[in-house]
Amino acid sequence: MKIIVRYSMRYLTAFLAIVLLNACGNMKELETVPKVDVQRYMGRWYEIASFPQSFQKGCSCTIAEYELMDNGKVRVTNSCDANGKKKIATGKAWVTDKATNAKLKVSFFWPFSGKYWIIDLADDYSYAVVGHPNRDYLWILSRTPQVDKELYQQIVDRAKAKGFDITRLQVTRQDGCM
Repeated sequence: MKIIVRYSMRYLTAFLAIVLLNACGNMKELETVPKVDVQRYMGRWYEIASFPQSFQKGCSCTIAEYELMDNGKVRVTNSCDANGKKKIATGKAWVTDKATNAKLKVSFFWPFSGKYWIIDLADDYSYAVVGHPNRDYLWILSRTPQVDKELYQQIVDRAKAKGFDITRLQVTRQDGCM
């Protein structure tokens, strides 16, 4: 009986290892855009939609502003209307992939930082999509508070094709903002 159990456990272990390796192997590394002109990326971006995060709870009228600093880093100022009060968070970002400028790290609380990968970007820099390689974070940004519904759907479809669970996507209210 011990021999049968031992062989069964080996087969079960081998089977589980194969399943886990296949599951991990099915998720391709998240692709970024080929090149970002950092100067053109600076300025004001309106959040059109995102995966809800605890630090954005109760937020509407969410805006991100990026400003290139003298040291080459980017000042990041995120603001939103949180239940009638203005909420502001300021941090720094820096490019981690100089070949593309599409992979950055952002820190609001030193020494902690998060990956900020630009995965979709309009040729005219009118919209951008930012994600994390684990696909737990996603933001759709625009230079204007609203985007065309057809364009929005195309952006969402591309995010889905990159492996994001778009059922988690929540549109950010941008009307009635100050």
